[in-house]
Amino acid sequence: MKIAVINPNTTASMTATIADAARRVAHTGTEIVAVTSSMGPVSIEGYYDEVFAVPGLLVEIAKAEREGADAIVIACFDDTGLDAARALAGIPVIGICEAAVSTTAFIAQRFSIVTTMERSRLPVEHLVHRYGMGTRCKVRAADVPVLSLEDPNSNARDRLRSEISAALKDDRAEAIVLGCAGMADLTAALRQEFGVPVIDGVAAAVKQAESLVAQGLSTAKRGAYATPVSKAYHGELARFSPAAMGV
Repeated sequence: MKIAVINPNTTASMTATIADAARRVAHTGTEIVAVTSSMGPVSIEGYYDEVFAVPGLLVEIAKAEREGADAIVIACFDDTGLDAARALAGIPVIGICEAAVSTTAFIAQRFSIVTTMERSRLPVEHLVHRYGMGTRCKVRAADVPVLSLEDPNSNARDRLRSEISAALKDDRAEAIVLGCAGMADLTAALRQEFGVPVIDGVAAAVKQAESLVAQGLSTAKRGAYATPVSKAYHGELARFSPAAMGV
């Protein structure tokens, strides 16, 4: 089984962190192919960045499917471009927010997501409601830029720990979801430090992707995720017409 784990931002060092998290939980027979988007923002923090990350993401999804991937994981907690990706692809596509939230629902009644910036918190909060967990989950922002998670001289990890402490005390959270793919390498240490389940969306998505492939399931192609209608696209977006994308 081959799973393509796609980082929709253009920061390769973050892709390396994501790949390591994916490979730690993957079955021995699963090949993880980690991919960094070739175009778009260096990090995705809010709606504007998200829109411009989608074209590069879709290019990589189409390429991964052509090269034999059995499933795709979109490694951004905003579930960037998830609906468009499911319409484009003929194989399962998993977003790490949806995967993390659904996984956590099996093991905790109340839980909190701790993400990066306030501008990222609101999109994640909307996703939580979309996934039916609005009454069980609170979303918090540690007020740290995404790329600061990779800087050992920043106080990003201390701020993250402080927000987790607040979630456990004030939200009465029974589990913590890490709301950024760039936090994936912190999971084990935070579990040990706080003594509660800490869920990484990358790991959750990989296991869900493996399950769907093993069951022979893929995205329904009736209704919302039907294959895009063949039509012309103009200007700089001509390369993203369904025909040009191989649909």
